[in-house]
Amino acid sequence: MNDMSWIDRQEYPFASHYLDLAAGRMHFVDEGQGQPILMLHGNPTWSFLYRHIIKHLSPRYRCVAPDHIGFGLSDKPADWSYQPADHVQNIVELVEHLGLRDLTIVVQDWGGPIGMAYALQQRANVRRLIILNTWCWPVNRDLYYIAFSSAMGGVIGRWLIRRYNYFVTGVMRRWFGDSRLLTPEIHRHYLQPLARPEDRKGCMEFPRQIIAASPWLDSLWSRRGELQGLPVLLAWGMKDMAFRRSELARWQELFPEAEVVEFAQAGHFVQEEAPQELNAAVDRFLAH
Repeated sequence: MNDMSWIDRQEYPFASHYLDLAAGRMHFVDEGQGQPILMLHGNPTWSFLYRHIIKHLSPRYRCVAPDHIGFGLSDKPADWSYQPADHVQNIVELVEHLGLRDLTIVVQDWGGPIGMAYALQQRANVRRLIILNTWCWPVNRDLYYIAFSSAMGGVIGRWLIRRYNYFVTGVMRRWFGDSRLLTPEIHRHYLQPLARPEDRKGCMEFPRQIIAASPWLDSLWSRRGELQGLPVLLAWGMKDMAFRRSELARWQELFPEAEVVEFAQAGHFVQEEAPQELNAAVDRFLAH
């Protein structure tokens, strides 16, 4: 994406960096110095989602936030798999390229399984986890997720995404606790990276993978005990339609010693909906 004139540089004042991968060029933010914090987004967002916390933490920490291939300012190849396991490999390469050690990983949405997969592969390189609304287990027996994956990952859903950018124009808005917080100016920053139908393959594939990736998700969840003992912050938007109180409870079962902060009025995108409160919760957690 060569033309970046649409980005509000007061909102997103970060230098762009790129890593050449087999899939294409991955864009990432790399701000500040100190202990590294890796921030992983999901569908249909990009590193813009983390802009508030990057500005807040970068005076004290090294904040790295990639755009997955197919999203944000990264390349959007037509012939790549877009399977979550391949996204994980891109993150492995990025971490190695930057020489990041003793990581704090922040995850949300598809960043959850991708980040947990990295943590399981590279357990010795992970210091702590900050988990926002996400999951990391197979949901192929859960009618709630089966219905969503079938609708948005099926023929009609994929057509709506390709034709109308529907995941950004429709789904994203509904997943806010208060959709008024998704102002036209902010919404534009999520619409623009996926403005062309040919750029939406990654956005189309993730809904299908909710069920299609069940064997991979099961392989992660079966190893979940390897992550016990890590310091964990669970920061959860309680009005999320995608990941509800029941999903939060499952994380609490895995990490019974985790700090839990509930954002009563926030939905799926806590980083957008309660940035100051999230920053305060992260500050308290990192200070331990």
